[in-house]
Amino acid sequence: MKQNLSLLLLLALALPLHATVIINKAQPLTPVITQYQKAEWNITLTATYNNPYDQRQVSLDMLLKSPSGKPLLLPCYYDAVQQTWKARFTPQESGTYQYHFHLQAGQEDTSNADQRFTAQASNSQGFLHKHDLWTFQYDNGDLFRGIGENIAWESRDFEADKWTYQYLLPKLAQNGGNFFRTWMCYWNLPLEWKKVHNTKRYSNSDAYFNPGAITRMDSLVAQCDSLHLHFMLTLDWHGHFMQNGGWKNSNYNVANGGPCTTPTDFFTLPAAQEMYKNRLRYIVARWGYSSSIAVWEFFNEVDNAAFTQQDSILIPLPAIAQWHLEMSRYLKGLDPYQHLVSTSISHRDIIGMNSIPYIDFNQKHIYKYTEKIPGIYPDYIQTFGKPYVVGEFGYRWEDQDPKYAVEADYDYKRGLWYGLFSATPLLPMSWWWELFDDQHMMPYLQSVRTISNHMLNAGKGAFTPIPVKAGLLEAYALQCGQTYYVYLLNNTDTTQSPSLQLTVPAGYKLQQFTPSANAFTTQAYTGTAKGMAIRGFALPAKTETVLVFSK
Repeated sequence: MKQNLSLLLLLALALPLHATVIINKAQPLTPVITQYQKAEWNITLTATYNNPYDQRQVSLDMLLKSPSGKPLLLPCYYDAVQQTWKARFTPQESGTYQYHFHLQAGQEDTSNADQRFTAQASNSQGFLHKHDLWTFQYDNGDLFRGIGENIAWESRDFEADKWTYQYLLPKLAQNGGNFFRTWMCYWNLPLEWKKVHNTKRYSNSDAYFNPGAITRMDSLVAQCDSLHLHFMLTLDWHGHFMQNGGWKNSNYNVANGGPCTTPTDFFTLPAAQEMYKNRLRYIVARWGYSSSIAVWEFFNEVDNAAFTQQDSILIPLPAIAQWHLEMSRYLKGLDPYQHLVSTSISHRDIIGMNSIPYIDFNQKHIYKYTEKIPGIYPDYIQTFGKPYVVGEFGYRWEDQDPKYAVEADYDYKRGLWYGLFSATPLLPMSWWWELFDDQHMMPYLQSVRTISNHMLNAGKGAFTPIPVKAGLLEAYALQCGQTYYVYLLNNTDTTQSPSLQLTVPAGYKLQQFTPSANAFTTQAYTGTAKGMAIRGFALPAKTETVLVFSK
């Protein structure tokens, strides 16, 4: 008996007087949890750390088992305003989930007891994922083709104040748009910037993450959720690494307390990579719950950071490719919803970038050569075997001088139709949104959306390019199910009335769609030895039409 008491005493002395890592309480905040809708928890904990955003010091995860038995790991985040830890989770399955929280602080860790919740079934579509070369697919199986434009930032301090998300995004949704692309940079959603520039919307801050950026990002996500708009969130841009651009104020620059002496260090130093992973973790934890965020895009035009205008190399290209491999692999492992992942170049490919398995689609930007867009997709698809996207296009890249508005409007229209009749899940997205707003071009998206919906309904996701010729007109044709679509563009300076060389089953009816009116008219046609003749057909110079042949 004395020996047993001595042993118990020794064990008691060996144990700490109190645990230093404790999950005190995990409080559900959502009374009724529903599939594809956000549910939230507040978590109070005890741990020792200086920086709640540095996962090497402290990390809190929500570990779940879905109704189908799938294990999920959701990173949690610290809310500096409420001074508490939070979890935001969107169930992708209906049914009963089992979950607990796991806390790691330094070398110590702990978990709380298992809990359960039941997610009610929903008629919502869920998150977008890669499907094929032509479409993305929602969790519920519905297909999606993105139609929209770049709205890369809200008005800077030297621009008209009206171009805000509140002004532009409702217009986009009301006019048939379902997708846009926007940036994080030092004047827009400057999450990782202590010093901001060219903006009255944000203020400098010594906080680890800029509070103004957090508040604005919360608002943007909520707005897109309500409008049912999807967007590509561009996490960084090439100007970050330019000496006369963002580098002098970068949080990664050693002059500002960061780990990097040069921009190359950003891509190669382990300390810089850990810092970036902290950012990815916070973004996924705070906003990953939203199905409105369709794509995480690492960089805008990373080649413009790697090269000078004379094409001298500033940052080693293998380092950039290796960084993207590491970060895309990390992000896919971190994100329980498996959002799409991409990055972009301007015009110079970086060896290895197009073949990274964790990047879901490749993309580049086309300016001054909109007519080349249809030829880009088959070349890249055949070489790399994954979807391709033109993330920006336009008549000019230099500026939005309204003296080029007529040419820019023409480019805007044909770029969209080139994309609709090509193998891409996201139609080319125009740049210079301010100019096109002044030109009242956004309503034109309605016409493209009309035909896109028509194609998806007719073919249930089937798109087959078919041969077509139309004299001097540019012509592209698709078969979707049992319906045939022909896009005709008169790129000449005179009216054209050509015959159409296209094979269509006998007995089909023809409707002609006029994009400027977003309207169909019934047309009569006859077959001749030279091709198909459409009664009274004439297409004025610099205009377009779509022909729809159906049973």
